[in-house]
Amino acid sequence: MTMASTDGPRWLSDEEQCVWRAYLHATTLLEDHLDRQLQRDAGMPHIYYGLLVQLSQAPRRRLRMTELAKGAKITRSRLSHAVARLEKSGWVLREDCPSDKRGQFAYLTDEGFEVLKRTAPGHVAAVRQAMFDRLSPQQVEQLGEIMKVMAEGLQPSGPNADLPWLR
Repeated sequence: MTMASTDGPRWLSDEEQCVWRAYLHATTLLEDHLDRQLQRDAGMPHIYYGLLVQLSQAPRRRLRMTELAKGAKITRSRLSHAVARLEKSGWVLREDCPSDKRGQFAYLTDEGFEVLKRTAPGHVAAVRQAMFDRLSPQQVEQLGEIMKVMAEGLQPSGPNADLPWLR
């Protein structure tokens, strides 16, 4: 990782600026595309779908709220609001943690699991149409490698890491 020099910031080159803007444009359009598809098909935003997926893959379809926030990379406050909305729909329930009176679990209900099963085919079709059908196998491999390098470099670590799920 290269640091800014003491002479001032290292501005993006014209090529880097074009790549950065294309990345922002594409990711904004992709998130909007997926949000619209999920709102239309299931009445939920993309972030809620991601929470349901995490719960569906957890043992007994249950996760501590802190782990769910960590996986979604969101604050505990935002997670609490999202889970309240999912509870109102009957898709998720909260349970107190028997070993820690302050902790809670989120549990994916049978109804929530059925919604996820009904919604998943349309969602994967939207992802495939928006992303993978437009890329060659080599581009998919390159994109995967690029995203892995970026994520590794951005993953907070250490005792002073500013982690959203701790806020």
